[in-house]
Amino acid sequence: MKDRLNEEIVWGDDLSQINSPAFYDCIVHLICLTGNGSFVFNGNRFSLGKGDIAVISHPRKVSDMIADADFSCEFIAAPEQFLHNLLPANSYAIQGGVSLFDNPIIKVTREDAARFHRDISNIMERLPDIEHRFYEEMIGSLLRTMIYDLFDFHVKVNDSMLTTDRVGYIVAQFFSLIRAGKPKTEREVTDYANQLSVTPKYLSDTVKRITGISVSSHINRAAISIIKEYLENSRLSITQIADEMNFTSVSYFSRYCKKHTGISPAMYRLAGDKSGK
Repeated sequence: MKDRLNEEIVWGDDLSQINSPAFYDCIVHLICLTGNGSFVFNGNRFSLGKGDIAVISHPRKVSDMIADADFSCEFIAAPEQFLHNLLPANSYAIQGGVSLFDNPIIKVTREDAARFHRDISNIMERLPDIEHRFYEEMIGSLLRTMIYDLFDFHVKVNDSMLTTDRVGYIVAQFFSLIRAGKPKTEREVTDYANQLSVTPKYLSDTVKRITGISVSSHINRAAISIIKEYLENSRLSITQIADEMNFTSVSYFSRYCKKHTGISPAMYRLAGDKSGK
């Protein structure tokens, strides 16, 4: 039932497409190759010139794209959750995310622009190689290289960025709990607030301000990913999965799945079985 990674990662060259609903769960990485363009992001207008890079973590917040006749660009849109899972806990990723949410444009040297363009080309060259035995890991390594190059570019012009402040620490620790698999059995905001010694309101407000996404959405997204893995790959019954994930009843588990996937766990498993035939 899970989409192929090569279908989830999209290359494009049309600025007007970057706020496509298909990319709402993605991060868009774009480079301007020629000309000038601009767009509104989160209520503010940002301009792009030759060699400028844009990292757009919330494409739904983009509007009013404008480009001159000479403008050309390339971009890759990749699933946010897949990219998030590629990186270990990294305080710069949190602080960089804060900065890029305020201003998604990175001004880089000609050499760094060429390096980033090569990163995009390398990914797209290997994306069709779906018969590779370690396809997901291979594509992940190329995406990881691109992201660390972006970190390098960004820190060159933000070298005074603090990476030890309380906000960054709390958000980083929250995502560490998510990556550790806590949503398997812990799906309430209070579960995470208690472990981080903050109030639920503080955690909710902080994570929403930094990431643009609510704490509950992050938790539920991770929990659903675990559920899908169980339904697709496990021999456990639906009742056993509900017990394993600490749901109070099978009916509650079913309602939770239907709310976040659109279908019941039984139908999800059935659809997966059919697609695998």
